[in-house]
Amino acid sequence: MMAHEILDGSSMQRALTRITYEIIEQNKGVDNLVFVGIKTRGVYLAKRLAKRLNQLENVEMPVAALDVSLYRDDRHVPDYTQEPTVKTDQLDIDITNKHVILVDDVLFTGRTVRAALDALMDTGRPNRISLAVLVDRGHRELPIRPDFVGKNIPTAMNETVHVAVEEYDGHEDVTIEHN
Repeated sequence: MMAHEILDGSSMQRALTRITYEIIEQNKGVDNLVFVGIKTRGVYLAKRLAKRLNQLENVEMPVAALDVSLYRDDRHVPDYTQEPTVKTDQLDIDITNKHVILVDDVLFTGRTVRAALDALMDTGRPNRISLAVLVDRGHRELPIRPDFVGKNIPTAMNETVHVAVEEYDGHEDVTIEHN
């Protein structure tokens, strides 16, 4: 299968910088913000946003990683030999009364974000949650809309969007693969 590059590394950085400026503008500063990245690539993107915010505003932003696998409704295969354990301590930062910027690489059906919202509510009670995604590819199954988008990429259902980040994949790009 052939993959078509949509964004290269420098285009990804520009998109993240644009998102950072939008976060500052819409929040009227950076007070009370925390970044929560959805594992796996959302964590690396959240760290980049926090780093860019530090460069612009000279403030250290807290960043946490969120594992939503237990909260998924579309991938859960029950294991009846073991009780599921909700990890209420999975975030190493307090999100209570904070403005959480939830970060993910690709927004598709909305099910990952729904799972993340459930996980966040199990760990604290934020004042507000905003969603930042590098790529919005459409095809929502739930009424979820991102607040900050790096790139809107209309896709067909038989296409897959891949985001690669240097820290995890060893290279950097966004590609579409036709299945």
